[in-house]
Amino acid sequence: MSSGGGQNELVWFITGTSSGFGRHLVHIALSRGDCVIATARTLAKIQDFPSSDKLRTMQLDVTEGFASIKAKIDEAVAYFGRIDVLVNNAGLGYKAILEEGGSDLLRKQFDTNFFGMVDVTNATLPHMRTRKSGTVVLIGSRASWAPEVPGGGLYVSSKAAVRVYGETLNTELTPLGLRTLIVEPGGFVTNNFSVPWHEASPIADYDGLRAAAKRGIAAAEAAFRGDPAKAMALLADVVRGEGAARGRPWPLYLPVGELADAAIRKKATRMLAVLDEWKDVVCDLNFDERNG
Repeated sequence: MSSGGGQNELVWFITGTSSGFGRHLVHIALSRGDCVIATARTLAKIQDFPSSDKLRTMQLDVTEGFASIKAKIDEAVAYFGRIDVLVNNAGLGYKAILEEGGSDLLRKQFDTNFFGMVDVTNATLPHMRTRKSGTVVLIGSRASWAPEVPGGGLYVSSKAAVRVYGETLNTELTPLGLRTLIVEPGGFVTNNFSVPWHEASPIADYDGLRAAAKRGIAAAEAAFRGDPAKAMALLADVVRGEGAARGRPWPLYLPVGELADAAIRKKATRMLAVLDEWKDVVCDLNFDERNG
């Protein structure tokens, strides 16, 4: 069965479905007639999904280690015979001044948002490679294009890594008949930043900046107007090649929301300006003469 293409029934494996994008995507995929394996760290939080012979739920913590994750993916494949679409959605956002959070908190951030995603992907790929069919969806963030926000550095670093990983992954998987989709939402009402600020090791020099950053991030979140259900409906359209995506080429990148559009355009414009200003210098650094 194809990994996309209109009316075909797909099997989705979605991490992080207890809230936010993941929860909405479960409902949307089921509404399209697809099968879903919904996972969450705490199984009790997803027991309210509608009863359906096309839905299975599974406890999965993406940080539990590759061997355990592989065993659960193998079990999940047995439910419906395959996984057509893997959606790496599980994630969270730690808020901390970079120096105060240190490498320990940064590693903890990457364990969930990056390394957990890598383990789930690597556990799923053998099943997709066997069938030469499948779609790997990576949920990144618009914030990785606009990282100049004190307190958000841990999160945006992990999401920037997700995008770059996805770009190389796509290059390696395309020859095998597999697809990759890097989704980068911005400005949607979810609970990604519900984790309290890290203030275990405060540094007095940052007191003013930290206080201002708290107010700024809270105000920005309060102003979000993006509907996560609409975002996930678009994701389903793209994967299935229908609706808003019908007739459009496979995008690899899927910026989602007006804030994502604005952030990417702003960063691209800024980088082009730097290249234009410095082109005569940065492109004149080869050896004057090199023999042999």
